[in-house]
Amino acid sequence: MSSPLILLPGDEVPSEYLPSNSSAPLRLGPGSRLLSQPPSTKPSSSNHILTATQAGILSTDNKRNAVSILSFSNRRYTPTPNDLVIAQVHHSSVDYFYCMITPQAPHALLGQLSFEGATKKTRPQLKGGDLVYARVLSTGLGPGAEVELTCVNPATGKAEPGGLGPLNGGMVFDISTGFAARLIRTSSAPPEQQEVAGLVVLDELGKKLEKAGGFEIAVGRNGKVWVDCSNSEDDAVRATVAIGRCLTTIDEHNLHPTDQRKLVTRILKEMKIES
Repeated sequence: MSSPLILLPGDEVPSEYLPSNSSAPLRLGPGSRLLSQPPSTKPSSSNHILTATQAGILSTDNKRNAVSILSFSNRRYTPTPNDLVIAQVHHSSVDYFYCMITPQAPHALLGQLSFEGATKKTRPQLKGGDLVYARVLSTGLGPGAEVELTCVNPATGKAEPGGLGPLNGGMVFDISTGFAARLIRTSSAPPEQQEVAGLVVLDELGKKLEKAGGFEIAVGRNGKVWVDCSNSEDDAVRATVAIGRCLTTIDEHNLHPTDQRKLVTRILKEMKIES
């Protein structure tokens, strides 16, 4: 199991690759589906029969007892429950905002009250073109099923850490869905783990732009990344564009950590941003 395991849609995940942590429930990430769980006197991850729903590399996390399929770089996104997405409001009704998460998919539904502390009087007044950072709540069953989004944890009614809700200001850049997944996994990881994962651009940008006031970022699994550098005043637009250029270039050319650091330095210099 030293080499990565590549799976195609419909392939069964070999039992020997599944996490062995029987003290926690098996968590299914993007790209995996539970077909069945044979009866057993002792619950174990090895009892699960899983298949891949997308082409990619198998990823397991023994500590969290989680399984997911890391998709290759592509532009097509298939909504999956619990995914974080950046959605754009198209229009609204009394009960819902109708949002676009991909150009080719029907509008997703976001409840007017699916925000922390929202009531009929205090709910966000969103209009067409506004952006929200949301989580996929459900995808329904069968073709044409409606995708439902939420900006709160259904169990608590609170917005989860990470800034769920309306995204004001900033700019949005398009990236591949595979690169978006990598950014989400490494965005909150310590620098040493980012190095191991081969994606150090966010840590490097954070260091270089600290004097300019830093930046905010939200990454959607649907291949969208929102960046805001409003704290940097006059340099806000240039810094935002510079971050977007760094991310899209690294995604396009699959740069290694050393080249990522060089790219950040070069682009900030070209944009005349002091670091």
